[in-house]
Amino acid sequence: MLIGYIRVSTAEQNPQRQIEELTHNAGTEKNFIEHLSGKGKNNRPVLNECLSYIRDGDVLIVSSIDRLARSMADLRQIVDHVVDKGAAVRFLHENLTFSADSSDPRADLMLSILGAFAEFERAIIRERQAEGIALAKKRGVYKGRKKALSAEQVEEAKRKIAAGETKAAVSRAYGIARSTLYAALSEAESE
Repeated sequence: MLIGYIRVSTAEQNPQRQIEELTHNAGTEKNFIEHLSGKGKNNRPVLNECLSYIRDGDVLIVSSIDRLARSMADLRQIVDHVVDKGAAVRFLHENLTFSADSSDPRADLMLSILGAFAEFERAIIRERQAEGIALAKKRGVYKGRKKALSAEQVEEAKRKIAAGETKAAVSRAYGIARSTLYAALSEAESE
């Protein structure tokens, strides 16, 4: 089966170009579409669903290496996982295919080089973003990310915890991670 993995970085971006490329040009029969930044593979539920779906003999088709992974470690781990399942990975833009049947040292080298460029590109983007934030802070126009809990919600959370509710239950009630709750409580204590 030909399986496509499509990723756009945000919900606002349109995956249509990749859908067209994979479905019409490469003939994918099933596509997994993720609207999420290229974080590590453990934080991408659609990618993990796709990797679980793949069976022996399938071919995972991706438009380009940077759509699958932004770090060399993740890229290599994903490709190895698919190949270990008896499936193949094909990158259309780079014209590279990896499978258990074929071992091509040139393809491995290209994967490493192109993967390194994707990782480098991501690092440059982060660097530029940090520079932009620093300049915006200097001008007083950057306020940072909106807090997950308002001051009132933090006080309410404190009351619930003092009344015996677990922090896990309180964080679930607000729809946030426990670490976010811990950070909000810690910040409130230091103020």
